[in-house]
Amino acid sequence: MTFRLYPNRQTEQSLRYHRKLHKDLYNAAVYNRFTQYQKFNHSISYFEQQNSLPAFKEVWIEYKEISSQALQATLKRVDFAFERWFKGLGKRPKFKSIRHYSGWTYPAKTGYSVDSNGENGYLVLSKIGRIQMRGKAKYWGTPTTCTIVYRNSQWYASITVEVLAQVFQPKVLPTGAIGIDLGCKSALSITDGENHQQIETPKFLRNAEHKIKQASKKKRRKIAPNRKKKIKASRRWKRADAKVSKLTRKVANQRLNWVHQVATEIVSSNSFVATEKLEVTKMTRKAKKGKRKKQKAGLNKSILDVGFGMLKSTIKYKVEQIGGVFIEVPTKRVKPSQTCPKCGYQHKKTLDIRVHECSICGYVQDRDIAAAEVMLYWATGNLMGLGTSLIDAESPSSTSITRKTAGSMRQLGAKKRQKSKSIGLDSETQTSTK
Repeated sequence: MTFRLYPNRQTEQSLRYHRKLHKDLYNAAVYNRFTQYQKFNHSISYFEQQNSLPAFKEVWIEYKEISSQALQATLKRVDFAFERWFKGLGKRPKFKSIRHYSGWTYPAKTGYSVDSNGENGYLVLSKIGRIQMRGKAKYWGTPTTCTIVYRNSQWYASITVEVLAQVFQPKVLPTGAIGIDLGCKSALSITDGENHQQIETPKFLRNAEHKIKQASKKKRRKIAPNRKKKIKASRRWKRADAKVSKLTRKVANQRLNWVHQVATEIVSSNSFVATEKLEVTKMTRKAKKGKRKKQKAGLNKSILDVGFGMLKSTIKYKVEQIGGVFIEVPTKRVKPSQTCPKCGYQHKKTLDIRVHECSICGYVQDRDIAAAEVMLYWATGNLMGLGTSLIDAESPSSTSITRKTAGSMRQLGAKKRQKSKSIGLDSETQTSTK
């Protein structure tokens, strides 16, 4: 749950000061890792940096007023960035400026307290003060972690809570089963085998594109900042930059609101959803040198305007939240857009062919609706000509496994438990020898 914070002038100065301290610690930890490896060929782990925090505080006494667990969470961010880099999931960790360091995290119940019942209330941060917050949570429980975020010149608190599983379960579980095909012309093509529905693309970015271009053009005419030439941004440039940010932020908020509305409507009557397994990052890569570079750029913009990844992940977590089943059909194996949902015969179709016409059984249907039918029939085991394997469909990829395990806070608990056990065994051996 994310709440908007309304600090007074003194509290906001403290928030900015703490944000700067966490940014400096992050950069110091990154520098320490690179220096130790380059000069001494020693690879530093998270636990070494964590154990050096007391000595670090003795030198940099300003860090004594910050919660130790909050400092550990910042070091964990560094460890997570290096783990992603080592496994090929991210780029080489870089030093961050204050503009690109959003905030910090309280990973446990120490260092902060929440005075709220899920709607508005107050947030109390140690060494900072009491801050009024506004917002409403759909579910509320016991707060566990709190992340302070500074975004678009505004402060936010992202609070995670422990909620009983019974809260998410509806009184009557929906019995509907549908297949969904995502596209650019029709954002969602939905079918249950008999009834079909197509939800048109809202085109939030396309509708606001003209205003964004005009605002960006005015911004380019102002004196922009240049660090190398030591030129500061003019006030007019700052106002123009704020206007561009406001327009783009509005587009993002509209898309997020639309995604949640669509996902809620789907989950309200369906507990079984089958859709295609998409890799949006690869789909929206820039085109190589060629004649169709502009066409590929337009396609990428349309895909990102719909928000394929966000739409699919939102539907997935809402379905699983009520105890339903979400299936990702392996696209390379099943080929939904090339397969006939009635007979299972596969024949290639180019993107300009928008109607499915089977030359074997004569079935005629809209291309996207036919693809949604293929995914639904495959997931339920009713697709002719192709076998169904839910194990293959639900098994996570290697990247998802590494993302979940890389830099996990569970490593800290496991390491401490292992250390405590070893200390206990050593004490027992010492008493036995005596």
